Amino acid sequence: MVTKNKQFNTSQQVEMWQTDAQKVLYAQLCNAFYQREVQRLVAEPNGDRLRRQLKSLPYYIERAATRVANAPLPFTLDAQNGGWLEKQKPIPPEANLSANELFYQAHAKVGLIIPVLLQNHGQIRVRIDSIDQVADTQLHCNELGWFDFLGQGLEQQSAQLLKPSKTSLAAGCCGHQWQFSKRSTPRVLSLREMLLAANINWRNVKRPLA
Repeated sequence: MVTKNKQFNTSQQVEMWQTDAQKVLYAQLCNAFYQREVQRLVAEPNGDRLRRQLKSLPYYIERAATRVANAPLPFTLDAQNGGWLEKQKPIPPEANLSANELFYQAHAKVGLIIPVLLQNHGQIRVRIDSIDQVADTQLHCNELGWFDFLGQGLEQQSAQLLKPSKTSLAAGCCGHQWQFSKRSTPRVLSLREMLLAANINWRNVKRPLA
C-alpha cells in the first residue's frame, strides 16, 4: 500500500484507527517493522540484550507505526515496506562549509534533526541524526558524535554535516545513496531513523518541533 501521509489533529488521533483504511495502514506498518527488527535481532550476540530488546519490541513497533502513519511528511509512504518514496537526485549533495558555519552558529539547538553525509569506499549516503549537545563551536549528534560548526566530523572522519533543507532531509528520510556518484538502490531506514523523520519540522527545518 502506497499512500500520501496526512496530518491528524488531536481529536482525530483519538479515533485514528476507526476506518478500515487506517487499520490496514497501521497493520502494514507494524508488519514491515516487525520483519525489519527481527532480521536485525537475529544478529544480536548478547542473550541478555536480545531478551531486553524483544521485551520492548512491541511498544516501539506500535509507537513507530502510529507516529509514521500520522507524520505530515511531504513524501509518499510505502506502508508495505515501511519507508518513504521520493525521486532521487542523480548526484549526491555536497557540503558547503561556509553555509554550514553560518547555519549552525545561528541554529544549532538540542532536538534539531539534521542530515549527515557519510562516505565509505565509494558509497555515499545521507542519514539523519539529532543534536543532543551544543558547546561553543561544536555540536554532538546522538549517534554520530561530535562535529564542528563547519560540519566536519571530529570522531568519524567519513561523516560530514549538511545544512538542513527539504532536499537534503528528503535524501536522508528516503534512504538515498550513491555508488561512485551514481544512484543506487535506496537503503532501508532503521526504526530510530523512521521516528526521527516523523519528527522533522517541515514548516521550518531550522527549528525542532515544539
